[in-house]
Amino acid sequence: MIKKALMSVSVLSAILLSGCDNTAKVPEPNAKAEGSLTTQPIRIGYSDWPGFVAWQVAIEKGWLKDAGVNADFKWFDYSASLSAFAANQLDAVMVTNGDNLVTGSGGTKGVMIMATDYSAGNDVIIAKNGINSIEDLRGKTVATEKGLVDHLLLSTALDDAKVGLNEVKLVNTMTNELPQVFATADIDAIAVWQPVANQALSAVAGSKIIFTSKDKPGLIYDTLTVNPTHLEANKEQWKKVIQVWDKTVKYINDPATREDAAQIMSKRVGVDAKTYMQFIDGTHLLDLAANKKVFTKGDGFDSIYGSSYHVNKFNVANGIYTTEMNVDGVIVPTLVQELK
Repeated sequence: MIKKALMSVSVLSAILLSGCDNTAKVPEPNAKAEGSLTTQPIRIGYSDWPGFVAWQVAIEKGWLKDAGVNADFKWFDYSASLSAFAANQLDAVMVTNGDNLVTGSGGTKGVMIMATDYSAGNDVIIAKNGINSIEDLRGKTVATEKGLVDHLLLSTALDDAKVGLNEVKLVNTMTNELPQVFATADIDAIAVWQPVANQALSAVAGSKIIFTSKDKPGLIYDTLTVNPTHLEANKEQWKKVIQVWDKTVKYINDPATREDAAQIMSKRVGVDAKTYMQFIDGTHLLDLAANKKVFTKGDGFDSIYGSSYHVNKFNVANGIYTTEMNVDGVIVPTLVQELK
């Protein structure tokens, strides 16, 4: 699973090199009747995260076409999708609220019109035997990939526990190497996402999860981010996309159809459905009603505003970019608020 991340310097550099022109190719005016397909498809990038893979259900069920939306979903590795959006190869991309700010700092403006989900257990802090809480990490060595989303999780957990970053030795490690590094004598804990987390738990006897994104709901939002020029020209189409998403979430969450949804999603990423159900359970999908609440302005993590204010400060503090971004300028609440 390619997890969303607060982008590393290398990924940000790739976006900068790809160019900052974010003027979308706007679809030709639709002369057809309401409900018919647009002549030029909306290009949407998605990648391997349950809140993004969920779109596969809508694609296979034909719900987008039924709604009169001609959408072309393009599959990417996550970082590649952000580069494609920056290069104007996509009209929209599935991206974390934090990464939306990072791409914006590089000159590529994308506006968040809807949240697909927030992480609810798929991002974790794992510790060896004898370490039972975040407070126990004082004086310990913790490995994670600096600048990525679980660095944010670790930083937030330490702050809540009133443990200073200077009280923990942080070791920068590539995410896919964390299970092997965790098995060495020098590392006491790691911050990582699924399914790498399960690999690490299996690699070290007695290890356990001491903190997860479920403990901090709303810290990590995943969003549908759209080129603002494309949005302005196609608001009604994007409203229909949001309505299809609402239908998709209800289908996935309905016990009667959840198994069918898991089969569709797991097939897309090559994982058996039973295993993939664990990842769905660790992802709190947000329907339209939930989005109305999330897109209400507030300072807490129950609002995408508050969550984004928090990650904005984290990004600056950790040198991901140097000046705080205008968070309010990249959040567009009007579409979800106008829908019923």
